Amino acid sequence: MPAPFALPDATRRHPITLPDGTPHLGTVFLKNVVDHPRFIVGDYTYASDFDPPEDWAARLAPFLFPFSQEWLTIGKFCQIAHGVRFIGSSANHATDGLTTFPFAVLDPAAMTGYQPDTRDMTIGHDVWLGYGAMALPGARIGNGVIVGAGAVVRGSIPDYAVVTGNPASVVRMRFPDDVIARLNALAWWDWAPERIARARPALEAGDVAALERLAL
Repeated sequence: MPAPFALPDATRRHPITLPDGTPHLGTVFLKNVVDHPRFIVGDYTYASDFDPPEDWAARLAPFLFPFSQEWLTIGKFCQIAHGVRFIGSSANHATDGLTTFPFAVLDPAAMTGYQPDTRDMTIGHDVWLGYGAMALPGARIGNGVIVGAGAVVRGSIPDYAVVTGNPASVVRMRFPDDVIARLNALAWWDWAPERIARARPALEAGDVAALERLAL
């Protein structure tokens, strides 16, 4: 009889174990490999890459520097595919002058504190970002969103939407409004790992009522 399901240790670097018993080196629990003062990641969020980098923060958010003024915050249980990029506000140039050329970046006397755009980027919980998706400065992606492969996201995306295209647009909502409200109220991603493991059948079956019973 198979052993009861249990979530892997949230402090592991590589959460996936291959059939031969070795870890899948191209997938990491992101929280355990990111050491960046402006990059916050929740438990169980994983990222995958066919060419695993030494510096996952630099690969995923190449314009987010330790001295940047914005934050990149990613919730729990997100799934980040190969090629996803978070293009933070530090990448933006000023657009209110006669040129967009960033003279201040080349001027040591003016560079300190120079950042025309300081908007934060926030990714909710249980978000799936498909292959090659891109989030632009100031993007706010809600809980349970599915971002299609190659989509370019800007602005705010509502909870449990499916978005595709460039610019990304909502093609459908995953659930009716009342179900979305119930899921957000349950916030299952904040439960203890043991309870989440017990909730797996309900989560996979889309059984909100069963999930609510487990919350009692």
